[in-house]
Amino acid sequence: MSADLRAALRRRKPDKRRLRLSPRPQHVHVDWTLYGEAAPAAFVLDTGVYIHSAAGRLPTDLCRLLDRALLFHCAVALSELAVGVAAADPRGPNWMALRDHYADLFAQIPDTRLLTPDAQTFADAGLLAGMLARLQGYQSHQRTACLADALIFLTAARAGLPVLTANRDDFDVIQQLAPEGRFVVYERV
Repeated sequence: MSADLRAALRRRKPDKRRLRLSPRPQHVHVDWTLYGEAAPAAFVLDTGVYIHSAAGRLPTDLCRLLDRALLFHCAVALSELAVGVAAADPRGPNWMALRDHYADLFAQIPDTRLLTPDAQTFADAGLLAGMLARLQGYQSHQRTACLADALIFLTAARAGLPVLTANRDDFDVIQQLAPEGRFVVYERV
């Protein structure tokens, strides 16, 4: 399937956006602690969730919520984790543990829970990342991170699922440009 850039441009209207975006106040966002027992039954995990989990930096209540939720994984987040493993110094004392942790994690993900962006999602995410690069004045490394976040966000939106993230500000400005998606914020410990 090819991507329709003209349709994406009509939908996103990058030519109409001229002003820098500011993150909205925190009370505007959905916070998992507000849900209690009515928490979403399914999430797409942002890259930071895996990293915070491995470091023991997820709140205990969130760990309980994740134990009963249906977890989906985005191929983009997994690629970001793979970059981190390969970028770590293999001569370091913890590299083998890091490598094994993420290799085991990847092996445990069922194909039915792995979401992969299609060509149209890549085109839409590229437009979002480009608009944010222009509006927010992002440097090149920020553009790459923004593209990954936009891909995760839009892939989750396409599946009708919220993204679970600690990255409130970045996902908020993405959502301002793509209101069809949702995200749930947690505070890491």
